[in-house]
Parts: sequence; structure tokens; C-alpha cells
Amino acid sequence: ALLCALGIALAGCAWLNPDVDARRDWQAADWYKAAKEELDNGNWLAAVKLYGELEAKYPFGRYAQQAQLDTAYAYYKEGDAAQAIAALDRFAKAYPNHQNLDYALYLKALANFKEDLGPIASGLGRQDLADRDPKAARESFEMFKELVNRYPDSRYAEDSLARMDLLVDALARHQLHVARYYLKRRAWLSAANRAQDIVVRFPTSPLRREALEIMIESYDRMELPELRDDAKRVLAKNYPA
Repeated sequence: ALLCALGIALAGCAWLNPDVDARRDWQAADWYKAAKEELDNGNWLAAVKLYGELEAKYPFGRYAQQAQLDTAYAYYKEGDAAQAIAALDRFAKAYPNHQNLDYALYLKALANFKEDLGPIASGLGRQDLADRDPKAARESFEMFKELVNRYPDSRYAEDSLARMDLLVDALARHQLHVARYYLKRRAWLSAANRAQDIVVRFPTSPLRREALEIMIESYDRMELPELRDDAKRVLAKNYPA
């Protein structure tokens, strides 16, 4: 009677979860198909779990390679940037010459700055990037730069260049915000240093004019006429009245 009851219980479990038996005979392609369906349906964590099982059962081959990239994307869409970057680092280390390494760099740059993977017009227009962490912006810029330098013909190169321009502008505006703050606080040296950073590091930024004006006022307040006059000459040369 006990064995009969146990058999009925086991049969009931299989009936409640028919996929248990079906998955026993799955090959790598089957695991990948199931995971991709979850990914396409936006079930990010369910997809991660299936990709993990695929890698555990079939750690080699093209399905396992793609599973690592898809896992990173799923974590990224879930909002877990740290896990996404970790998965991408693991992929780059395991497959340093992979044909999709440009995509891995691109996704890592986006995950690092926590931006949407959509088109640049919609992905970067929702929030002032100058309000973001400048450290993350600099790191993201360097990743996009690496992609463009290593893979100039990549399908992601053009978008990366556009994002680099926005990041440069964001970094410059961030420095200007800080320079203005120090100016209001009468912290002249700090204001001058922040403004000078804009002039030196972002020579094409339209914010250079205001940065030079902050430098002029700060140097004047600190009674440094030579530095003040130097800044005035640069301002007059680049922005004639």
C-alpha cells in the first residue's frame, strides 16, 4: 500500500510539472530555445535560470557561448548591472577573440552607466546625464572608446560615438555645476580648478566660455592678476566680442 501511495504521489508530481520528464532528454539546443523564449517574453530571471542550466549541462559550444551573452543582457534588463558586467567579463575572458566581443563591450558600457539598450534618442533623453555619477560616466566613456578603437567597423560604433559625445557634454556640465557651486560658496581656488578642468579636458565644449569667466572671476578674487589676464586672453581669442 505504501509503495502504491508513493507511486501515485510521484505520478502526481510529474502530472503537475510535465516539463520535469521532458527536460531529461533535452539537448543544448532545447535548453537554449526554452531560455530564449523566456528572454523574448521579458521573463529575465527565468531566462537566467535556464541559461545557467544550459551552461552547467553543456559548458562548451556555441549555445553555451551565446548563453553567457544572453545572461548578461537578461541581468541588464532586470536592472542588475553588477551581475551583467560580471557575466560580460567572464565572457570576454573565456572568449577573447569571439566575433561578438564588440557587442559585449557595448553592453558593458551601457550596463556600467545604467542606460537603456534602445536607440540613443530614447535611451539618453529621459534624464540629465550631468546628474549621474561622473566616475561611472568616465568609465562608460572609456568602454565606448575602446569599442570604437578596436572595432571601428562594428554595427555599434556609430551609436557608441554618439554616446561618447553626450558623455563628454555631461561630464563638462557636471564640472560646471560644481564650479558654480564653489563660486557661490566663495571657494575661489576650487571653482577655478573645476573650471580649468573643463577648458583643458573638453576643448570643444560650448561650456568653455562660462568656465573661462569663472576662472577670471576666481583668479581676480584671489588677487592673481597674471592667471586672470591669461584667462582673459584665452576668452577674447576664442570668443571675440
